[in-house]
Amino acid sequence: MNPDLTEEEMRSALFGDTEPSPTGAEPPEQESVPQVVFVKLAPPVAKKKVAKAFTPRLQVTLRVGNEFEGKTFELIHEADTLSKLLAEQEAVKAAKKKYRYVEVVSVKSM
Repeated sequence: MNPDLTEEEMRSALFGDTEPSPTGAEPPEQESVPQVVFVKLAPPVAKKKVAKAFTPRLQVTLRVGNEFEGKTFELIHEADTLSKLLAEQEAVKAAKKKYRYVEVVSVKSM
């Protein structure tokens, strides 16, 4: 390295030419922005309702009441399951919300 360099030479070595280039003085050309075109969408097509598939149902008949060995009522509960045990449990759970004594009479398929 040469110690006899002037400040101007050091600046030009570090930062390049200090004179502005002619292309830098001109504003850069802006690229043309494509025009936005709005297209009207077609109205949504109404979906056809699919026929409901067969759902297995069980009918659970219960004898319910609020008095021990008192007046009872027959209650019918429909369950959407094939399992008789699950249908029975579901029916008893629903009946226990309103009645104190619940007895299962029958479980039939519909």
